[in-house]
Amino acid sequence: MIDLPESLAAGARGPSERRAPARLPVPARLGRLLVLAVVFVCAACGLVYELELVALASYLSGDSVTQASVVLSSMVFAMGVGALLAKRLRCRAAAGFAAVETVLALVGGGSAMALHACFAWLGQSRTALVGFSLAIGVLVGAEIPLLMTLIQRVRRQDAGGAVADLFAADYVGALVGGLAFPFLLLPCLGQLSGALVTGAVNLVAGAVLVLWLFGGDLTARARWALAGLTVAVLALLGAGVALSGPFEQAARRAVYGTAARVAEQTGVQEVVLTGGTGGAPGAGAGRARKGSGRPLELFLDGRLKVSSDTERAYHQALVGPAMAGGPHRRVLVLGGGDGLAVREVLRYRAVRAVTVVELDPEVVRLARTDPGLSALNRHAFADPRVRVVTADAFTWLRRRAGGPAAARAERYDVIVSDLPDPGITASTKLYSQEFYGLALRVLAGDGRLAVHAGPPRTRPRTFWTVETTLRSVGLRTLPYRIPGRPPGFSGGPERAVPRHRPAQGAEPAGPEPGARSGGAERLTGAPDRARYWGFVLAARRPPRLGAAPDAPPGAVGPADLRAGSRAEARERIPGLPPSTLMRPRYLE
Repeated sequence: MIDLPESLAAGARGPSERRAPARLPVPARLGRLLVLAVVFVCAACGLVYELELVALASYLSGDSVTQASVVLSSMVFAMGVGALLAKRLRCRAAAGFAAVETVLALVGGGSAMALHACFAWLGQSRTALVGFSLAIGVLVGAEIPLLMTLIQRVRRQDAGGAVADLFAADYVGALVGGLAFPFLLLPCLGQLSGALVTGAVNLVAGAVLVLWLFGGDLTARARWALAGLTVAVLALLGAGVALSGPFEQAARRAVYGTAARVAEQTGVQEVVLTGGTGGAPGAGAGRARKGSGRPLELFLDGRLKVSSDTERAYHQALVGPAMAGGPHRRVLVLGGGDGLAVREVLRYRAVRAVTVVELDPEVVRLARTDPGLSALNRHAFADPRVRVVTADAFTWLRRRAGGPAAARAERYDVIVSDLPDPGITASTKLYSQEFYGLALRVLAGDGRLAVHAGPPRTRPRTFWTVETTLRSVGLRTLPYRIPGRPPGFSGGPERAVPRHRPAQGAEPAGPEPGARSGGAERLTGAPDRARYWGFVLAARRPPRLGAAPDAPPGAVGPADLRAGSRAEARERIPGLPPSTLMRPRYLE
């Protein structure tokens, strides 16, 4: 959306206003409608650029609240600067508007591709993000003063009426652009092509307005130059659309270190599989072949979620203590669409029913059908004891725990929370006081809840906030840690740093639980503090540290659990407040 500058009224006066009305090829009423239509298109394109930057910032950098704030505040500030700079162009409003739209089409249309390139090959994109936010903001801010001048040249109108007309076209255009971005551009064209097509629409609208309606303001040479420049920029944007597929493949290879054999943009996230057994790069997962020699790795929105090198130790540590603490006939797994936590649950003979609540059905489909991932989870979803529910874990628990059906709802002996890291904005509600209160209502009287709480040494405040939040709903907790994080592992919400060229001075990559660090191993040494996974076991009564009679080989034993618990107890951070929906503490 284009904000009208404070100097708008002043922009309606000045040298250009004293000129004679433009000689138009159409009646003045139609000419005015055409200018307002261009305002509508510019507002829609401007908001698409804005939303594109916000989406890219969240996707590439993690914390959507912080990134959205940086993008929006930078753009609004720059729009004010652009409105002031446009005052110098009002005497040649048509030519100035044509120049602004041409540059905006290039900068806005190419912003997504440029930011992806910065992240993939340079290892960071935050500086480029701020630069593009400022540049696009300046150009968008310059549009309205120039359009105000042009509409007054079509037909004299009092400043208040002109402002009202421009506001109406601007806000309706912003509505259309805001709805088109998530419901049309992203699903149909994707981030790269969507931005490029938006730039082309923006350019064509500006060129038609200037060349057709206000062509008399330009010399013949200027008209030909503008027409040629428009064609050249359209050709560049079209080439970008044509090359977006190969560009995405090259960028994925730069980030993931090898060709991704599965890369899908689902309705929830980007899912990428590399290494392991599966189809040839770029092929469907159904064509099996021997693996490339690399471990299987699963990335969700660019964050390393699973590595076959280390996931077994992580999932055994998450599942084993909860299963060993008492009955475990009925088990609920929140998240865990990869099937690896379910695999560990099914190794216990007493298990009779497992319910998996997973938000993204495509992850479950891959866990069922991909040769590498299904072999890793031992075809867990083919077991008749397993039932998969596609739902948001918070919403599903709320339906089960509330209303008249709550009294009849099934209670679970064990709940395993295998969810994304709490440092990701979208996941904070899944580590909140309200979420654990709902989980408590579907937990059996002697049931246990196991939660991955983040790395206890590198992010201790997050770890102990999870533990405090669990205690705030009346649960007794047993925090513990298990050795197993590889050198250079750093938990957290950040995306994986490109393997072949880490950013200078960057922190280690940020994979999810059970993942290995990839390129970050080569960037840093092997600090001892990064070699742990952190968990919290919770129950209504103090969790028991026994061994299950049907414990499978490799399960975490009581001695390991006691050692990990004693080590964590010495490092407790007291006095932390719990995290709630209204005050998420993990982003502080």
